[in-house]
Amino acid sequence: MTSSGLFDHQDILDALNHDLPLGDKLRQVHQVIERYSPDIARIAVALYDPKTDLLKTYVDSSGDDQPLRHYQARLSDAGALQEIIRQGRPRVVKDLGMFSNGRQEHSRRINDQGYRASYTSPMYLNGTFFGFVFFNAYRPDPFSETLLSHLDLFSHLISLVIANEVSNVHTLLSTLKTARDFTHRRDHETGSHLDRMSRYSRLIARRMAGRHQFSDEYIEHIFLFAPLHDIGKIAIPDRVLLKPDKLNPEEMAIMQQHALKGREIIDDMLANFGLDGIQHVDILRNIAHYHHEKPDGSGYPGGLKGDAIPIEARIVAVADVFDALTSRRPYKPAWSNDEAFAALNHMAGSLLDAECVAALEGSRDEAEAIQRQFVEDDIG
Repeated sequence: MTSSGLFDHQDILDALNHDLPLGDKLRQVHQVIERYSPDIARIAVALYDPKTDLLKTYVDSSGDDQPLRHYQARLSDAGALQEIIRQGRPRVVKDLGMFSNGRQEHSRRINDQGYRASYTSPMYLNGTFFGFVFFNAYRPDPFSETLLSHLDLFSHLISLVIANEVSNVHTLLSTLKTARDFTHRRDHETGSHLDRMSRYSRLIARRMAGRHQFSDEYIEHIFLFAPLHDIGKIAIPDRVLLKPDKLNPEEMAIMQQHALKGREIIDDMLANFGLDGIQHVDILRNIAHYHHEKPDGSGYPGGLKGDAIPIEARIVAVADVFDALTSRRPYKPAWSNDEAFAALNHMAGSLLDAECVAALEGSRDEAEAIQRQFVEDDIG
């Protein structure tokens, strides 16, 4: 019996079976959709952060059209998008001209780019809203009933692909955070500190995105992974971690092991949970391993210098130091922001990356808004 002809058919979505960046997978889906309608010119995904009510651009297939790159907005300020969630069903806008006088910046940017119609679907993970899928077209009313049926299917497919990636990341983060929380009371690092420094990290990355060509997906992963920078401290003995006095050279050597220990813990978790294929997981590895390296080579564990230090580690280092300086601790009062930025600028170029320091200082208003939202508690 011959197998001739049995495998002639090519799966048009075969790319989804492979370990590819989400952007590549979305572009593959877009190419398939174009077979049904060349009018669909853009697919984009935005993720929702319930802690800050921010809807953040994440990944798209827009090509050179980037009307909302590195964009974020409060969902509570976007009544039209809130209505989609209330309805729990897709919204079809045959002519975006109806929003031409809207106050929302994202509506203006989409209109200025020339898009004239949209299909928007909410995404849910285990019944919880976590973002939107957007389909945009350049001509008004391209939506036949057949195309809408296809977009229904593709919006769910995209949602599942994104949810799978998000779920894998959250599984890893939850596991590592649980391990970290077992030692939460052993150290001064608080939940508010982690909320703040992760968001400072995102501010820095967004500010530097143009020069370094950071994607929204990359920036989001820095935000997600930043709180785990000190995960290796769970392997440091109490006599060192909790010592109230200055560490002696032997104890300092033990404390410095937390950077390498963090990398080892992450690698073990990835292997044990079969999550090695998570996109951008090297960002997590680099943050844990290299966040104590310094531009002048005086850091640890490798004594790396300048650009040899991964950029995500340099970003997190500045965010971490800024929050440590401006937070009250049992052994020190909180510094003012003016004092903290003066200290950061003094360290810039030697102990901290100068570009990252400038990026945070350039985002000072947003950093202070984060401070107001995630305020200190009795122990910081």
